Amino acid sequence: MSLASLFGFGPVADVSVILNGEDERQQVDYRAGKDKREKAPLYFDGESVVGKVVVRVHEGKQLEHYGIKVQFIGCIEMFYDRGTHYEFVSLVQELAAPAELTSTSMYNFEFKNVEKQYESYHGINVKLRYFVQATVSKRVGAISQAKDIWVYSYRVPPEVNSSIRMEVGIEDCLHIEFEYNKSKYHLKDVIVGKIYFLLVRIKINHMELSIIRRETTGAAPNQYNESETITKFEIMDGAPVRGETIPIRLFLGGFDLTPTYRDVNKKFSTRYYLNLVLIDQESRRYFKQQEITL
Repeated sequence: MSLASLFGFGPVADVSVILNGEDERQQVDYRAGKDKREKAPLYFDGESVVGKVVVRVHEGKQLEHYGIKVQFIGCIEMFYDRGTHYEFVSLVQELAAPAELTSTSMYNFEFKNVEKQYESYHGINVKLRYFVQATVSKRVGAISQAKDIWVYSYRVPPEVNSSIRMEVGIEDCLHIEFEYNKSKYHLKDVIVGKIYFLLVRIKINHMELSIIRRETTGAAPNQYNESETITKFEIMDGAPVRGETIPIRLFLGGFDLTPTYRDVNKKFSTRYYLNLVLIDQESRRYFKQQEITL
């Protein structure tokens, strides 16, 4: 028990948000911090958000409030610019006029057919979140509680999905051709490809393939770029010879991936790249990045 509660100065009530059917909904497990994961119920664009706000008055206490409201908010938060939120959805419902409460009270709310145009995202420098927030106004300050939801946005697969094929190399030293079966992949897809060696005059030790996520936040000139390697694995060990072909088969389902985001609300982008790296016997690295769309 805190010192304030011991002398009767603690909060006289607490407020909570309960969403209808929350236990039956699919829960999305997401990264909420460096070593922290959380879960939130899944919603879709155009789906209503319905529930109740519960105000619990502590035993023997009396709450004099100046109104109770509930909000549905969609916002983008920049980690490097703490305290600055860019709201793109903001709906509010007044649940109760000023009054005195001496016992627990419940208030129903419904945000009907809410537009949720962007998908939820927790990245390195930016967070796009949707949440329901209940607020009990008091003469001094307020009591509030927020409940996050997670939003998915499904898109129709593209009709045109051409393969990626490119020749790269160093003149008179190394010449390779790489090919990936598609340029656009869904999050449970398989990347199939091959590396074909046309010319090899350097002593290659091994070859790696990695998936890189590149997050861009802000606008020029105050733009931040941050990259992270989602996975990296060796696809060749030892020196190849001319005419050799190395197959690639990379299953995406096991990795923590998001769709590709391009210029979301003019605040951030998230792109994915396949990074092919050759390392020679002197530990020199030769690489080629190719963007793919998820």
